[in-house]
Amino acid sequence: MPFVLIFLIIIALIFGPGLWVRRVLRRYSEPGDRYPMTGGQLARRLLDESDLQQVEVELTEDGDHYDPTTKTVRLTADHLNSSSLTAITVAAHEVGHAIQDKHAYRPFRLRGLLVRLTAPIERLGALVLMLAPVIGVVTRVPRVGALMFVAGFLTLATSTVIHLITLPTEFDASFGRALPILEDKDILKEYDRPHARRILTAAALTYVSASLMSLLNIARWLAIVRR
Repeated sequence: MPFVLIFLIIIALIFGPGLWVRRVLRRYSEPGDRYPMTGGQLARRLLDESDLQQVEVELTEDGDHYDPTTKTVRLTADHLNSSSLTAITVAAHEVGHAIQDKHAYRPFRLRGLLVRLTAPIERLGALVLMLAPVIGVVTRVPRVGALMFVAGFLTLATSTVIHLITLPTEFDASFGRALPILEDKDILKEYDRPHARRILTAAALTYVSASLMSLLNIARWLAIVRR
């Protein structure tokens, strides 16, 4: 019985944040015409007012994000074209990242540097992972499992580290940038302010969920290697 309880707690800790994030974002996605501007229009306005006219606003299918390489705020269709509370709050959060980029916010720059540095490590890990079985057959080396372990660990652990380091950047984008802008410019309806805080917390915790899932993948990988 204790084992079952521990298992349920672990599952709740891993999947709970992600489920909560999706629930919060979905809850405030209706009504879709709550505000006079769409998320895309608000993003454009906030960027212009922050002297970031060079930053573009685009539609994406890969999740809301700011791309510092191309200087682009990308929003999914339900946030770009909707005027819901979720849409304008998420748009403000992504603009917050663009403002971090403008002011050379150190954790934001550190995350970008780590992404660039670890990308080759992840590719190398994936390559070794694919070649390990072939190497084992050709060379008949009995400890190819160790090689596969290292490759799998490199591939999975680097993304986990990046997700964890991203957290300060996400919370600053939510509460150090987006929320003050939404409040100072009197964009939010008074009743929506506590709900916007909840949405901004969810936006930041997206990476907590991703980190926990990465840790789960590492645990599963270790279990496979041990067999």
